[in-house]
Amino acid sequence: MKLKDIMSQEVIKIHPQESVSVAARMLANHNIGVLPVCNRDGSLCGVVTDRDLVTRCVASNRLPEQTKVQDVMTSRIVSASPNMDVAVAAYLMGREQVRRLPVIEDGKLCGMVSIGDLAKREESSYDAAEALEGICANLSQK
Repeated sequence: MKLKDIMSQEVIKIHPQESVSVAARMLANHNIGVLPVCNRDGSLCGVVTDRDLVTRCVASNRLPEQTKVQDVMTSRIVSASPNMDVAVAAYLMGREQVRRLPVIEDGKLCGMVSIGDLAKREESSYDAAEALEGICANLSQK
């Protein structure tokens, strides 16, 4: 099975110049934990998580209304292609300690895959369990 078969194609994203307060409202309104950060041309330049907002903005005494997403986002991107096998993606997620994987095609964001997406499918639930085990094992070693 390929990522294109299970990825979410309707992805809520944000521009790097938006404020952290806008990002926080978007995360809350859509009940999600990550926003891909995309340039105007659709290229992915980072991701911003609820944890990024707390640790790099709030805990650093920065004002969310005056802080830009680009200043707190994670710019090291771990991504996949729509034709990547689900098992390979699960391995990548575990190795890189990410619970969500942006899917890129022709240099542009075309979807997102989460551990939950893997777990929902009977044929990939084992891959999801292995990925989560890898994430947790790597975290305990730090």
